[in-house]
Amino acid sequence: MNQTWIILGATSSMARALARRLSSQGATLILAGRDMDELGRLATDCDLRGASCAEAMRFDARDAATFAPIIDRAAQEDGMLNAAVFVGSMPEQADIDTNPALIDGVMADNHTGPARFLHMLAPILEERGGGTIVGVGSVAGDRGRLGNYVYGASKAGFATYLSGLRNRLGRAGVHVMTVKPGFVDTSMTWGIDGMFLVASPDDVARGILKGVSRGRNVIYTPFFWRYIMLIIRHVPEFIFKKLSI
Repeated sequence: MNQTWIILGATSSMARALARRLSSQGATLILAGRDMDELGRLATDCDLRGASCAEAMRFDARDAATFAPIIDRAAQEDGMLNAAVFVGSMPEQADIDTNPALIDGVMADNHTGPARFLHMLAPILEERGGGTIVGVGSVAGDRGRLGNYVYGASKAGFATYLSGLRNRLGRAGVHVMTVKPGFVDTSMTWGIDGMFLVASPDDVARGILKGVSRGRNVIYTPFFWRYIMLIIRHVPEFIFKKLSI
């Protein structure tokens, strides 16, 4: 069966790695983001790697007018329709503390924009009775931490949204999987102090496809972050609020 994947935030390192793996499987790819020149180069690369078709389209989580054209284009394809959401932003917490107006953009990029897009896509998947949604969150959403609690709050909200969407769409045979990466070698994490056990984008892409094939609801990638975050979530609040993490 033909597989069509919408990839939002397709120029991110993790999204590129997934697109390349899907290309080798002959998938049809709709590569969506803001940098059309870079998306065009990625589409050419995916075509050369075996994609049935790779098309670049503009997507901006802060501009809802960019949502419907992508969904309409994807709906033209027969077979299984899927979506993977990598879009996001993470300003420095210190910058947000200085300029609280930045919070609006963080929430739009990481939560409300992707959620609105998926809500528009959901009826098509329900009608087709299948498909997969992969929503990439972060371990930062598991607990509010001093260093990035606004970013963490946006990812926590998105994870909760995906949980509810999973409950809704599961009744129609649609698989919704939440991905919670730990530290990954990407432009977003470049130069951050204190990073450890850093995964490659391809490790994440491989973990995503493995999770999809096994029907997982929530995955941590690499897997050991599940246990790291289990410990962090259970640190008593009176101790946690004294930690600089």
